[in-house]
Amino acid sequence: VDKQSDVYYGPEYSTEDIHSLLETNKMDYKEPDDLEKTVAKRLADGALVGWFQGRTEMGPRALGNRSILADPREAESRDKVNKFVKHREPWRPFAPSLLEEAVDEYLVSDVVDPFMITTSDVHEEKFDEIPAVLHPSDNTTRPQAVLEDQNPRYHKLIKSFGELTGTPVLLNTSFNDSGEPIVNTPMEALRDLNSMGLDLA
Repeated sequence: VDKQSDVYYGPEYSTEDIHSLLETNKMDYKEPDDLEKTVAKRLADGALVGWFQGRTEMGPRALGNRSILADPREAESRDKVNKFVKHREPWRPFAPSLLEEAVDEYLVSDVVDPFMITTSDVHEEKFDEIPAVLHPSDNTTRPQAVLEDQNPRYHKLIKSFGELTGTPVLLNTSFNDSGEPIVNTPMEALRDLNSMGLDLA
């Protein structure tokens, strides 16, 4: 039996579909020449980002196609996402997405988990670098290792963030408000952009 390589099995939408939706709703938008580098810079400056691309993930985890992203280097990022975006209790933790090639640098476990289903200890010297993605009670985390061949655009975004900041890790949580399903369509993403405390999507 072949090992499962990804869970991106849901629908995807063309650039034309998204342009049409934005224009119908009279939304201003920009298309940067280097999207990943532009978004990485905004994240490094503290922006909360709704990231919508490719096919929807199957299952309960947002794995870089329907995700809310933030800078993991400040505990304030966790607090802002909980309060202004997810509208939930302030103690609720978030998970990191990190480059596959950075797993050994940050995690005690050498397990490369692309599905965000296993918990790992974090090297103690990294606690102060990524506080927003550590469980406050024990400094563990539930990481997603992002493989370049599995999700090249998301990998490029995290790599760009790492080149800017020295930290190839992002806070990643599902693109939905508290009690709502993860967004699937561009219209759902646009609705959440307007109703949640996101800076851009």
